[in-house]
Amino acid sequence: MGKVGKLLIVEDNSDDELLTIRAFRKGNLGNEIDVVRDGEEALDYLFRRNGFESKKNESLPDLILLDLKMPKVSGLEVLQIIKNDPHLKALPVVVLTTSKDDSDLKKAYELGVNSYVLKPVSIIEFIEAIQKLEIYWFVLNQRPQRGQ
Repeated sequence: MGKVGKLLIVEDNSDDELLTIRAFRKGNLGNEIDVVRDGEEALDYLFRRNGFESKKNESLPDLILLDLKMPKVSGLEVLQIIKNDPHLKALPVVVLTTSKDDSDLKKAYELGVNSYVLKPVSIIEFIEAIQKLEIYWFVLNQRPQRGQ
């Protein structure tokens, strides 16, 4: 149906993590999914350090789903680091959060987020939202080819 890509989910809530993975699997695109559980681990994954050195020869993710309210390093701090790094700044980042705080929304866009999506309350709406994200980012959206 579309392009297979790699997804990085940055999510500290295990229920939301499982629902997100389930929704992507239902889409049957076969995207590779990696999960990290806090902002510090996300940065270690992206910079291939502190336990992620084995990923040095793997490509970076094609899409990052980023929660905002996380331990250690917040999602906004992760976003700022990504968008300020010359090797990472072109990575599409979608904030997927429960935060309805206008200051979070404004700050995320100031930092260069590609999209800001509120997590729906119902499981059915959540799965539908994830499937729409998958179709948009892995089927409809066009991006330049990039190397490792």
